[in-house]
Amino acid sequence: TSTAIMVKSYFYKYTVNNVPFFLKPFFYLVSYFVAILVFAYALIVHFTCKIETLGQEYLVSRQNYIFCLWHTFIPLYYSVFYPHLHHHVWMQHPLWYMKPIHLILRFAGIKKIILGSSQFSGRKAADELVVYLKEGYSTVILPDGPSGPPYAPKLGAFHISLKSKIPIVPIKFNGSKFFESGSWDRKKWPIPFSLIKVELGNPIQVTTEGFDEDIVEVTKALGK
Repeated sequence: TSTAIMVKSYFYKYTVNNVPFFLKPFFYLVSYFVAILVFAYALIVHFTCKIETLGQEYLVSRQNYIFCLWHTFIPLYYSVFYPHLHHHVWMQHPLWYMKPIHLILRFAGIKKIILGSSQFSGRKAADELVVYLKEGYSTVILPDGPSGPPYAPKLGAFHISLKSKIPIVPIKFNGSKFFESGSWDRKKWPIPFSLIKVELGNPIQVTTEGFDEDIVEVTKALGK
């Protein structure tokens, strides 16, 4: 209907940088409230859950990586790894509703947030991310994001690995107790005082010659 089209156009009209002036107080109030709430939840999960990590031997000390995981596991990733994100640069969707996520990443100490996605200057943002990777920063890329379909990798992460010459580390998660959101990716939110299992895969450097095989290998390592 025309009303639905109008609502959708306004939903995608504004980014975090062009919210109307008269809406900014409410926008920032709600964004900070949601961000603080989620960050507090991550703290509780991190300090009350038993976390078992496999594959740490694959990571070389002081080397940077492109960490990849499916979109469904992002609450688990943040809850486990938020103390270790200080030397990270992330590329993020720029639309207005992402502001709480940007704040949460800032709370974790992430140095730089690059605004861009497949529909919003994605190539320019990816090129900027490659520069930071070459300077020694790490990043996290959700290959089936930002809008799915779930478990279907897009090519962005692989092109970034190829250009930067930084390997991809696939990460799998499992939890003894969690609940799922109703979003397209069925985000898995761990329950405090439960068990979280993390499996780091062997780093995979994407090459021109083995590009298609590397996609298959990373996808297989990410599991479902």
